[in-house]
Amino acid sequence: MSPTDALTLLERFRTGQVPAEQVLHAFQAAPVVDLGFAAVDQHRALRKGFPEVIFGAGKTPDQVVAIAAEILAADGRVLTTRVSPEQARALKKRFSHTVHHEAARCLTLERSPLAKRPGTIAVVAAGTTDLPVAEEAAVTADFMGNTVQRIYDVGVAGLHRLLRRLPEIQSANVVIVVAGMEAALPSVVGGLIGKPLIGVPTSVGYGSHFGGLTALLGMLNSCASGLTVVNIDNGFGAGYAASGINALVASARNTSAPSAQAELPAAPTPGRVKALPKRRGKAAPTR
Repeated sequence: MSPTDALTLLERFRTGQVPAEQVLHAFQAAPVVDLGFAAVDQHRALRKGFPEVIFGAGKTPDQVVAIAAEILAADGRVLTTRVSPEQARALKKRFSHTVHHEAARCLTLERSPLAKRPGTIAVVAAGTTDLPVAEEAAVTADFMGNTVQRIYDVGVAGLHRLLRRLPEIQSANVVIVVAGMEAALPSVVGGLIGKPLIGVPTSVGYGSHFGGLTALLGMLNSCASGLTVVNIDNGFGAGYAASGINALVASARNTSAPSAQAELPAAPTPGRVKALPKRRGKAAPTR
């Protein structure tokens, strides 16, 4: 059950369309479905605004299908990350409308797409080799109801590539920067924008890169203020966090716009401005 589902049910109860027993039954239902190998959290969307996400790595195809079936029945949408080809085939066989995002290694499944909230999330990738992680972030943010702007292959080895895309990056509400090697790109972007910035280090590089540790430490020690860093190759975590930030921005704009308009002073009516009264007595000497 999502917050929207809960509010809709309460509104239907208020207008007399459903009895109190149905409302109680909905809220008293067990929030967990025990499958033996997994305990599926069916109140995740109610608490967090989005259903439980399946991490495919280490699970069998049958386990992924069983978990996805429970989440889909309860919430109407399923996101699965780090999927194998075998898992993708199994889920598409069970649910024909499953979408396999091969570059992102993700599967998405939904009864109807979420409406896009205002604002954009920019996903900036340093190089082509970073695309699997960048696409995981982009697919996650898009599936959670955000408009995503992909800006790829703009690493610091050719800084002009980044600068020509700077207006698009600056116009986003949140920016995700994905980079491997020495991971200099987030620091450069962080010095050029004043928006929330999430860095994703990737395990792309040569020997002393240490599987992404060099990129992680580089981002953690960035001199660019305000850079938040997620774990190595964690595109999903970055996309999820960016979606939450963008949702807050959209909510703040929706609530503040009417009040801000109400506080604007009324414009003077033409032709009704009164002249100031003349002062009596001698004029003050000029100096």
